[in-house]
Amino acid sequence: MKAPRGRAAATAGIRQPHRVGLPPVLARHTRCLVLGSFPGEASLAAQQYYGHPRNHFWPLLAAIWQVDLAAMSYRQRLAEVLRRGLGIWDVYASCRREGSLDAAIESAVLNDFALVRRRAPALALVLHNGGESARAAAALQQLGFATRRLPSTSPANASWSFERKLAAWRAAFEEGGVA
Repeated sequence: MKAPRGRAAATAGIRQPHRVGLPPVLARHTRCLVLGSFPGEASLAAQQYYGHPRNHFWPLLAAIWQVDLAAMSYRQRLAEVLRRGLGIWDVYASCRREGSLDAAIESAVLNDFALVRRRAPALALVLHNGGESARAAAALQQLGFATRRLPSTSPANASWSFERKLAAWRAAFEEGGVA
């Protein structure tokens, strides 16, 4: 018999497991950091940032950099990201969540942002990938980082076209010196 999920799980007193996120992708020369909220189910299953095939993150980077990231392995994509001075991480280290929507995040634990200062001393700009990530902007600003909120690359953010997202992301990458 399958365990109840969603509202049925709450009613039955069953809690979602506490999930742990992915490690940061950072280097000493990282100048700009993209912070998501927390990896979705596809990303956790693949152990890859932005692992959902409909997420616009990798296609946006490919368009900005004019590089065929789709032809690269995940490891090669991360090497390209680091080579260009970009970092990737999430706001939450762990949380409970059924599915992949940010609205379902519960019992979230923030990542240790002081680690960013130690591991990426050249970091100047933090780009929040969507509204849930941007909720942590104040914590990053207290550490001296400039922050910008960008439209989410999630397939759930259908109100923004790819072209509109691309313009916003390109402008932020230019500001962060990683375009």
